[in-house]
Amino acid sequence: MPERYQVLMFLAEATKVLWIFAVGACVGSLINVLVYRLPRGLDVVRPTSRCPSCGTLLTWRENVPILGWLALRGRCRFCRSSISPEYPAVEALVAFLFAIFFLVCYAEGGRFLGVDFSAIQPEWARAGFAFTWPVFAVLLTLMSCVVAMILVDAKTYQIPLVLTWVPAAVAIIAHTTWAWWVDRAGTLRWQTPAPGWSWALATPASGSWWWIGGALGGTVGVAIANMLLSRGLIRRSFADYEAWERDALANAAQTQTIDPTNGQAAQPGVGPGVQMWIQYPHARREMFRELIFLAPVLALGLAGGAIAVRLAGPWTWNPALMMELPTHTAPFWLEVLAGVLLGYLVGGGLVWAVRILGSLAFGKEAMGLGDVHMLAAIGACLGWTDAVLIFFGATFVGVFWAVLGAIGGGAFRRAMPFGPFLGVAAILVWLGKPGIEWGLTALSGHMRTFNLP
Repeated sequence: MPERYQVLMFLAEATKVLWIFAVGACVGSLINVLVYRLPRGLDVVRPTSRCPSCGTLLTWRENVPILGWLALRGRCRFCRSSISPEYPAVEALVAFLFAIFFLVCYAEGGRFLGVDFSAIQPEWARAGFAFTWPVFAVLLTLMSCVVAMILVDAKTYQIPLVLTWVPAAVAIIAHTTWAWWVDRAGTLRWQTPAPGWSWALATPASGSWWWIGGALGGTVGVAIANMLLSRGLIRRSFADYEAWERDALANAAQTQTIDPTNGQAAQPGVGPGVQMWIQYPHARREMFRELIFLAPVLALGLAGGAIAVRLAGPWTWNPALMMELPTHTAPFWLEVLAGVLLGYLVGGGLVWAVRILGSLAFGKEAMGLGDVHMLAAIGACLGWTDAVLIFFGATFVGVFWAVLGAIGGGAFRRAMPFGPFLGVAAILVWLGKPGIEWGLTALSGHMRTFNLP
């Protein structure tokens, strides 16, 4: 009887894993659509999928993730043109990631097929799927968009902003709403977070009114800055770049500096495509325009913190805790909302600071604004602590890529934008959080034990 019970339990667990694998494969199929259509400015819903060679509408059989490509043996059923293996590879990758994330969070007993996932299980997932599924949904939404951003950025050196807006919006809605429900239930609030934290991402403590007000004020500043930009009251940075690029290419063609065999510059210093941004001569000027855009964010962030501290008072000294405490405590949902917004601001602000300082120092655009939006979305979903770790982790991923290029050559020698490094680092940091905590603890000389949400 125990053996039969174990078999039934394994089958039940395997069914869950296969189901989440299938969902991941379907999401991977959607990602393929996004990667193909978004850079081309095409609608992602209509027209329905068709062969890019002959234009024939595909039936449901060709659209089955992974299996459809295998059944067709990589060729269109109508015109017999080859179908890129990238399509099933992306579907399989996302399906595999979904299954891994599920097993890390919810594997029965922490194990599956003899593999122990309990060592890297996040603390919030220990409350079980029924009580934490909104947080898990935020994770899957983020990682799906991250995969899409990696692929688009690697191909086009651009990140469609909609891929950053979706996970950020889902994080605001899901984290905040679920925190409100958890607080009302009253029994689950302290079952999900890491010790010392109050939620699945880093949030200000209930007495940290300055950070709560700063996060809310900074977010209002972002909205105001975008409103000023949309109304033309402040200028968009790099607004004249396309005109400059056209003129630069025209001048290069007239002086016969473009190699007709490959379309690249025959002399160093001028070239088409992704290398042109390096030659743009006004990067420092544009950074001052971006500082003007950021002025409302910084000003309202500081003002919001000061106003929140004042409204929370009067503050009284607590001799037992050796600190001042406010008269009013923040609602739990507000702490979590502030945590999401703080992650967004810290993630985006970190990349933006490097972009501005690097561009001012070297006179060339240091990082793209797409990278700013990407890490901001990651911070909103995972928290500011993860955003910081991912930013520095991305530099190590970039170094690893450079080493592969020096050793192996080939495709690894290709210059890669920073976005794919951020995306890979996001996946690695989430899966490797226990190892990072151990490393930080060791670096501190074990004077402090790090336990991150």
